[in-house]
Amino acid sequence: MDPHADSAAPAIRPSLATLMREWGRIGCLGFGGPPTHIAMFRQLCVERRAWITPHDFEDAIAVCNLLPGPASTQLSIYCAWRLRGRAGAFVGGLAFILPGLVAILALSALFLAGSTPRWVRAAGAGAGSAVAAVAVHAAAGLLPASWQRAKAVSRLRWPLYLAAGTVGAATLGPWLVLLLLGCGLIELAVRGNRPGRHGVTRLPAATPAPVLAASTAAAGGLFALAWVALKVGLLSYGGGFVIIPLMQADAVDHYHWMSAGQFLDAVSLGQITPGPVVHTAAAVGYAAAGVGGGLLAAAVAFAPSFVFILVGGPNFDRLRASPSVRSFLDGAGPAALGAILGSAIPLARALHEPWQFLTLAGALVLLLAARRGVVLTLLATAAIGIVVAAAGGPLPI
Repeated sequence: MDPHADSAAPAIRPSLATLMREWGRIGCLGFGGPPTHIAMFRQLCVERRAWITPHDFEDAIAVCNLLPGPASTQLSIYCAWRLRGRAGAFVGGLAFILPGLVAILALSALFLAGSTPRWVRAAGAGAGSAVAAVAVHAAAGLLPASWQRAKAVSRLRWPLYLAAGTVGAATLGPWLVLLLLGCGLIELAVRGNRPGRHGVTRLPAATPAPVLAASTAAAGGLFALAWVALKVGLLSYGGGFVIIPLMQADAVDHYHWMSAGQFLDAVSLGQITPGPVVHTAAAVGYAAAGVGGGLLAAAVAFAPSFVFILVGGPNFDRLRASPSVRSFLDGAGPAALGAILGSAIPLARALHEPWQFLTLAGALVLLLAARRGVVLTLLATAAIGIVVAAAGGPLPI
């Protein structure tokens, strides 16, 4: 997929200024997560401007879903790369990412401050009550498609990977990353596709991860923050919400950058701000080391997406056909979905007040039964928290 191939090039290549304006517009208005982002990019690039053919756009979605990390961010980078090469990838990708990053850092300064106003704490406690429900909702939305793909794999192994991820998210803490890698490698071994043999594509992300984990965890400080953010960028198989179990044990229990309640606030902020949910990593970075920590976490978390597109873009067709990549993700993907589902357990355990559990139950009804949106649900539960505080109700410490 050469971005400058005659067969795929648009009749008029947009300028970098146009990319910055249009990608920035989506970055500012892209509330609702990946489905919203994909629809907005399709409307812009395929329907309105005819910069990319429908077939090429669908192929891009399929390949970005194969890659670890935030799929909608990778799609934004890929579309810009197709139109203006590497310069376009950087301009478009940053224009899409930065509006939400600025918003979440500003909100982090408000919600994670040491002397937070009572109404802000109440809104955070209310919205945080719904985060476990959002995790269940995210997993429920991804499971049907994953189960359909399991027809071509093994419907015996798929539930085992799913169960392993669910249990691991609730019990393993920072070691969950090794379980995700292990499930991918098990599927590789079962199918007999060993990376690097018989012309099969090598998986560069899996090999150094355990070594990197050990070195950065021991170092602590900014090295530890960079490792936590790197897990988000490299190992978020199955959607951005898998970052929650990847980060929670490190941020709350291991390094004590934030309380359990503040982590719930950070996840809520990642949901109600535009752009990818991976922006939550910036909120964790802010709690760890202020604005500089937020910028570092965001840079490390999003860097793999740029690398995957810039390095792998010309080989996307071969990537899709690679037996090793497909096998690895067929094992790691269901485990990641299980981790999203299992993350609801520690998220619910972080609640303290009785009214928060009632709010959680209401959020489950809104999301799963009434099929209301995530942003609306979080705003409604935040309002519940403010009402409870105004009535003199207790707030979590």
